Amino acid sequence: MVGKNILIVDDEAPIREMIAVALEMAGYDCLEAENTQQAHALIVDRKPDLILLDWMLPGTSGIELARRLKRDELTDDIPIIMLTAKGEEDNKIQGLEVGADDYITKPFSPRELVARLKAVLRRTGPSDGEAPIEVGGLLLDPISHRVTIDGKPAEMGPTEYRLLQFFMTHQERAYTRGQLLDQVWGGNVYVEERTVDVHIRRLRKALGEAYENLVQTVRGTGYRFSTKS
Repeated sequence: MVGKNILIVDDEAPIREMIAVALEMAGYDCLEAENTQQAHALIVDRKPDLILLDWMLPGTSGIELARRLKRDELTDDIPIIMLTAKGEEDNKIQGLEVGADDYITKPFSPRELVARLKAVLRRTGPSDGEAPIEVGGLLLDPISHRVTIDGKPAEMGPTEYRLLQFFMTHQERAYTRGQLLDQVWGGNVYVEERTVDVHIRRLRKALGEAYENLVQTVRGTGYRFSTKS
Protein backbone atom coordinates (compact mmCIF):
# COMPACT_ATOMS: atom_id res chain seq x y z
CA MET A 1 0.00 0.00 0.00
CA VAL A 2 2.84 2.40 0.80
CA GLY A 3 3.78 4.81 -1.98
CA LYS A 4 0.33 4.90 -3.54
CA ASN A 5 -0.96 8.22 -4.87
CA ILE A 6 -4.10 9.58 -3.21
CA LEU A 7 -5.95 12.55 -4.74
CA ILE A 8 -7.67 14.80 -2.17
CA VAL A 9 -10.46 16.88 -3.71
CA ASP A 10 -11.85 19.49 -1.29
CA ASP A 11 -12.37 23.24 -1.63
CA GLU A 12 -11.24 23.90 1.95
CA ALA A 13 -7.44 24.10 2.18
CA PRO A 14 -7.26 23.33 5.95
CA ILE A 15 -9.18 20.06 5.41
CA ARG A 16 -6.93 19.08 2.50
CA GLU A 17 -3.87 19.81 4.65
CA MET A 18 -5.20 17.82 7.62
CA ILE A 19 -5.92 14.81 5.37
CA ALA A 20 -2.57 15.10 3.56
CA VAL A 21 -0.61 15.14 6.83
CA ALA A 22 -2.43 12.02 8.08
CA LEU A 23 -1.94 10.16 4.78
CA GLU A 24 1.71 11.13 4.39
CA MET A 25 2.40 9.92 7.94
CA ALA A 26 0.82 6.60 6.88
CA GLY A 27 3.19 6.41 3.87
CA TYR A 28 0.98 7.65 1.05
CA ASP A 29 1.79 10.28 -1.58
CA CYS A 30 -0.83 13.02 -1.91
CA LEU A 31 -2.16 15.13 -4.74
CA GLU A 32 -4.58 18.00 -4.05
CA ALA A 33 -7.33 19.74 -5.99
CA GLU A 34 -9.80 22.40 -4.87
CA ASN A 35 -12.40 21.85 -7.60
CA THR A 36 -13.51 19.24 -10.11
CA GLN A 37 -11.67 20.86 -13.04
CA GLN A 38 -8.31 20.65 -11.24
CA ALA A 39 -9.20 17.15 -10.06
CA HIS A 40 -10.02 15.85 -13.54
CA ALA A 41 -6.76 17.24 -14.98
CA LEU A 42 -4.78 15.49 -12.22
CA ILE A 43 -6.72 12.24 -12.68
CA VAL A 44 -5.91 12.15 -16.41
CA ASP A 45 -2.30 13.25 -15.90
CA ARG A 46 -1.28 11.36 -12.76
CA LYS A 47 -3.77 8.47 -12.50
CA PRO A 48 -4.13 8.36 -8.69
CA ASP A 49 -4.68 5.02 -6.94
CA LEU A 50 -7.66 6.40 -4.99
CA ILE A 51 -9.71 9.61 -4.87
CA LEU A 52 -11.01 11.24 -1.67
CA LEU A 53 -13.81 13.35 -3.07
CA ASP A 54 -15.82 16.02 -1.27
CA TRP A 55 -19.52 16.06 -2.13
CA MET A 56 -20.02 19.84 -2.06
CA LEU A 57 -17.61 21.61 -4.42
CA PRO A 58 -17.82 24.95 -6.26
CA GLY A 59 -19.14 24.60 -9.81
CA THR A 60 -19.49 20.93 -10.66
CA SER A 61 -20.25 18.85 -7.56
CA GLY A 62 -18.19 15.91 -6.36
CA ILE A 63 -21.08 13.55 -7.05
CA GLU A 64 -21.15 14.72 -10.70
CA LEU A 65 -17.40 14.13 -11.04
CA ALA A 66 -17.80 10.64 -9.54
CA ARG A 67 -20.58 9.89 -12.04
CA ARG A 68 -18.40 11.11 -14.92
CA LEU A 69 -15.38 9.05 -13.83
CA LYS A 70 -17.41 5.87 -13.44
CA ARG A 71 -18.92 6.28 -16.92
CA ASP A 72 -15.48 6.48 -18.57
CA GLU A 73 -13.72 3.15 -19.19
CA LEU A 74 -10.34 4.82 -18.69
CA THR A 75 -11.16 5.96 -15.11
CA ASP A 76 -13.95 3.65 -13.94
CA ASP A 77 -11.58 1.42 -11.98
CA ILE A 78 -10.20 4.21 -9.74
CA PRO A 79 -11.69 3.76 -6.23
CA ILE A 80 -13.57 6.75 -4.81
CA ILE A 81 -14.32 7.59 -1.17
CA MET A 82 -16.89 10.38 -0.80
CA LEU A 83 -16.25 12.93 1.98
CA THR A 84 -19.20 15.00 3.07
CA ALA A 85 -21.06 16.72 5.87
CA LYS A 86 -24.25 15.22 4.47
CA GLY A 87 -25.08 12.40 6.85
CA GLU A 88 -28.56 11.58 5.66
CA GLU A 89 -29.23 8.04 4.52
CA ASP A 90 -30.43 8.98 1.01
CA ASN A 91 -27.24 10.97 0.32
CA LYS A 92 -25.15 7.94 1.25
CA ILE A 93 -27.23 5.75 -1.04
CA GLN A 94 -26.89 8.28 -3.88
CA GLY A 95 -23.11 8.38 -3.41
CA LEU A 96 -22.83 4.60 -3.49
CA GLU A 97 -25.20 4.30 -6.45
CA VAL A 98 -22.97 6.46 -8.69
CA GLY A 99 -20.10 4.10 -7.94
CA ALA A 100 -18.36 5.43 -4.82
CA ASP A 101 -16.57 2.66 -2.93
CA ASP A 102 -17.09 4.14 0.55
CA TYR A 103 -18.60 7.15 2.25
CA ILE A 104 -17.21 9.08 5.25
CA THR A 105 -19.22 11.80 6.98
CA LYS A 106 -17.43 14.87 8.37
CA PRO A 107 -16.13 15.34 10.96
CA PHE A 108 -14.00 12.19 10.94
CA SER A 109 -10.77 11.23 12.66
CA PRO A 110 -7.60 10.86 10.55
CA ARG A 111 -7.17 7.34 11.96
CA GLU A 112 -10.62 6.32 10.76
CA LEU A 113 -9.93 7.80 7.33
CA VAL A 114 -6.62 5.93 6.94
CA ALA A 115 -8.23 2.66 8.07
CA ARG A 116 -11.15 3.02 5.63
CA LEU A 117 -8.80 4.02 2.81
CA LYS A 118 -6.62 0.95 3.39
CA ALA A 119 -9.69 -1.27 3.37
CA VAL A 120 -10.90 0.16 0.03
CA LEU A 121 -7.45 -0.22 -1.56
CA ARG A 122 -7.26 -3.83 -0.36
CA ARG A 123 -10.71 -4.55 -1.75
CA THR A 124 -10.24 -2.87 -5.13
CA GLY A 125 -6.52 -3.28 -5.85
CA PRO A 126 -5.71 -5.69 -8.70
CA SER A 127 -2.92 -7.58 -6.94
CA ASP A 128 -1.21 -4.22 -6.32
CA GLY A 129 -0.78 -3.74 -10.07
CA GLU A 130 2.71 -5.18 -9.78
CA ALA A 131 2.22 -8.69 -11.15
CA PRO A 132 4.16 -9.41 -14.36
CA ILE A 133 2.03 -9.39 -17.53
CA GLU A 134 2.73 -12.08 -20.11
CA VAL A 135 1.48 -12.60 -23.64
CA GLY A 136 3.12 -15.59 -25.26
CA GLY A 137 6.88 -15.06 -24.91
CA LEU A 138 6.44 -11.32 -24.28
CA LEU A 139 6.82 -10.45 -20.58
CA LEU A 140 6.51 -7.04 -18.92
CA ASP A 141 7.56 -6.78 -15.26
CA PRO A 142 6.26 -3.54 -13.63
CA ILE A 143 8.48 -3.94 -10.55
CA SER A 144 11.82 -4.17 -12.36
CA HIS A 145 10.52 -2.03 -15.28
CA ARG A 146 11.87 -4.60 -17.75
CA VAL A 147 10.50 -6.20 -20.87
CA THR A 148 11.77 -9.55 -22.11
CA ILE A 149 11.02 -11.34 -25.38
CA ASP A 150 11.48 -15.11 -25.25
CA GLY A 151 13.67 -14.61 -22.19
CA LYS A 152 15.91 -11.97 -23.75
CA PRO A 153 15.84 -8.27 -22.71
CA ALA A 154 14.02 -5.96 -25.11
CA GLU A 155 15.48 -2.50 -25.62
CA MET A 156 12.89 0.30 -25.66
CA GLY A 157 12.54 3.88 -24.48
CA PRO A 158 10.41 4.99 -21.51
CA THR A 159 7.51 6.14 -23.70
CA GLU A 160 7.45 2.84 -25.60
CA TYR A 161 7.50 1.01 -22.26
CA ARG A 162 4.51 3.02 -20.98
CA LEU A 163 2.66 2.44 -24.26
CA LEU A 164 3.30 -1.30 -24.05
CA GLN A 165 2.24 -1.45 -20.39
CA PHE A 166 -1.01 0.38 -21.19
CA PHE A 167 -1.71 -1.89 -24.17
CA MET A 168 -0.96 -5.12 -22.25
CA THR A 169 -3.29 -4.10 -19.42
CA HIS A 170 -6.04 -2.97 -21.87
CA GLN A 171 -6.07 -5.68 -24.51
CA GLU A 172 -8.57 -6.18 -27.34
CA ARG A 173 -9.94 -2.61 -27.29
CA ALA A 174 -9.31 0.08 -29.91
CA TYR A 175 -8.02 3.44 -28.66
CA THR A 176 -7.86 6.72 -30.52
CA ARG A 177 -4.61 8.67 -30.63
CA GLY A 178 -6.19 11.23 -28.29
CA GLN A 179 -7.03 8.56 -25.70
CA LEU A 180 -3.51 7.16 -25.90
CA LEU A 181 -2.07 10.65 -25.43
CA ASP A 182 -4.21 11.13 -22.29
CA GLN A 183 -3.30 7.74 -20.84
CA VAL A 184 0.39 7.49 -21.73
CA TRP A 185 1.61 11.09 -22.03
CA GLY A 186 -0.83 12.70 -19.58
CA GLY A 187 -3.70 15.09 -20.19
CA ASN A 188 -1.74 18.23 -19.31
CA VAL A 189 1.00 17.64 -21.86
CA TYR A 190 0.60 19.17 -25.31
CA VAL A 191 1.80 16.68 -27.91
CA GLU A 192 0.71 16.33 -31.53
CA GLU A 193 -1.47 13.26 -32.13
CA ARG A 194 0.90 12.13 -34.89
CA THR A 195 3.59 11.69 -32.20
CA VAL A 196 1.65 8.57 -31.20
CA ASP A 197 2.33 7.07 -34.64
CA VAL A 198 6.09 7.65 -34.24
CA HIS A 199 6.18 5.86 -30.88
CA ILE A 200 3.96 3.03 -32.15
CA ARG A 201 6.49 2.49 -34.95
CA ARG A 202 9.34 2.45 -32.40
CA LEU A 203 7.42 0.04 -30.17
CA ARG A 204 6.80 -2.36 -33.05
CA LYS A 205 10.49 -2.23 -33.95
CA ALA A 206 11.43 -3.02 -30.32
CA LEU A 207 9.00 -5.97 -30.28
CA GLY A 208 10.58 -7.45 -33.40
CA GLU A 209 9.03 -9.59 -36.10
CA ALA A 210 7.58 -12.16 -33.71
CA TYR A 211 5.44 -9.70 -31.70
CA GLU A 212 5.10 -6.46 -33.70
CA ASN A 213 1.73 -7.62 -35.07
CA LEU A 214 0.24 -7.52 -31.55
CA VAL A 215 0.05 -3.73 -31.93
CA GLN A 216 -2.59 -3.39 -34.62
CA THR A 217 -3.68 -0.36 -36.61
CA VAL A 218 -7.45 0.16 -36.57
CA ARG A 219 -8.38 2.11 -39.68
CA GLY A 220 -10.28 5.31 -38.92
CA THR A 221 -9.80 4.91 -35.15
CA GLY A 222 -6.29 4.35 -33.85
CA TYR A 223 -4.63 1.29 -32.36
CA ARG A 224 -5.34 -1.81 -30.33
CA PHE A 225 -3.28 -4.56 -28.72
CA SER A 226 -4.63 -7.96 -29.71
CA THR A 227 -3.49 -11.58 -29.97
CA LYS A 228 -6.14 -12.08 -32.67
CA SER A 229 -5.28 -11.26 -36.25
